[in-house]
Amino acid sequence: MSDKKEITVLPASPRTKSTKGALTELRATGQIPGVIYGDKQNALPIAIESKILSRQIEQKGFMTRLFDLDVGGKKTRVLPRDLQTDPLTDRPVHVDFLRVSAHTRVRVSVPVSFLSAEKSPGIKRGGTLNIVHHEIEVLCAPDAIPASFEVSLEGLQINDAVHLSALKLPKGVSLTTHEKDFTIATIAVPSAIRSENEAAAAAAAAPAAAVPAEGAAPVAGAAAPAAGAATPAAAPAAGAAAKKPEAKKAEGKK
Repeated sequence: MSDKKEITVLPASPRTKSTKGALTELRATGQIPGVIYGDKQNALPIAIESKILSRQIEQKGFMTRLFDLDVGGKKTRVLPRDLQTDPLTDRPVHVDFLRVSAHTRVRVSVPVSFLSAEKSPGIKRGGTLNIVHHEIEVLCAPDAIPASFEVSLEGLQINDAVHLSALKLPKGVSLTTHEKDFTIATIAVPSAIRSENEAAAAAAAAPAAAVPAEGAAPVAGAAAPAAGAATPAAAPAAGAAAKKPEAKKAEGKK
């Protein structure tokens, strides 16, 4: 296994009891219970000092970093796989480590870092970075896990998107997704511009809505015709009524 990255050594001690009471007592003494498993070996229950573990958790990328656990003078190369925390205090209450070797391949979620936001014309205009995927899952050897995927926002305009194809995968690292080039992030339209566009659209639609279509009923609230005024439709009807008596006289002369 390559040692390209600096490996942090964590002192730990073996533990023999795993009952609820024993774990509660262990935490009361400032120790965090954990377990080492994998690599076709038996699981090994351990305990780590809470302060030492918390310092590592507070650092970026804890779940993608390799450690050497020193248990009674014997070091084991491990990768954190699960971390349980107290829902109220957010303090660690249990941690699982996976034994790794030169032949191990693991699935890990690598964080995405977005750079050069100051060089994005869309963000300068007030656009906001809308992150769809904060992490990307990959498959690789433990010592080949990328610290992060760096994506440049330089030159991106409003409504532009960053796709999966923008990521540069190191040698030996492959994606686990079967989706084709999904969107990682977009430069969203700023709320001020969106409001202006909506107002302009509403203003453009207002005059069209005010003019009734031909033959449509009068708009509610329109003024009624003055009393006694004949409507265009009523005039021909009155004339038609006046011609009926003349037609009768003509029939009488015959």
